Amino acid sequence: MASFNRVVLVGNLTRDPEMRYIPSGLAVTDIGLAVNDRKKTASGDWVDETTFVDITLWGRQAEIACEYLTKGAPLLVEGRLKLDTWETDGQKRSKLKVIGERIQMLGARGEGGGSKSSSQGAPSRGQSQQAPPPQDDYDYGPPPGEDVPF
Repeated sequence: MASFNRVVLVGNLTRDPEMRYIPSGLAVTDIGLAVNDRKKTASGDWVDETTFVDITLWGRQAEIACEYLTKGAPLLVEGRLKLDTWETDGQKRSKLKVIGERIQMLGARGEGGGSKSSSQGAPSRGQSQQAPPPQDDYDYGPPPGEDVPF
């Protein structure tokens, strides 16, 4: 029987990421993501329902999250589900979490608690950097939005 384990979530961080290293030197970061869903009740009222998801990031993804993300930052996470089980005081416990394999920072820099670094840094993955305007005296034509004669 075939199986497929893939999760894609978009939400906001519930806390600042905290990085740690395992004995092999690999970075690990645990983050919380709040994912909102809006539903209409039987009475016709709209109700927001929030699901809180624990996510574990490994390696470079963990380092990036810790460096650039803060509480409230919008984030897309792609990964897989994993069920952790353990026993405490004779009782079996379990928790479903996501192992994040790819993250994408959403929103503009400095918005929504998104970036710890200054806006002068290099663009994050998926964001483009615009070239500065020319500094010479050459006439490059009409400014954007004005009629072009052809």
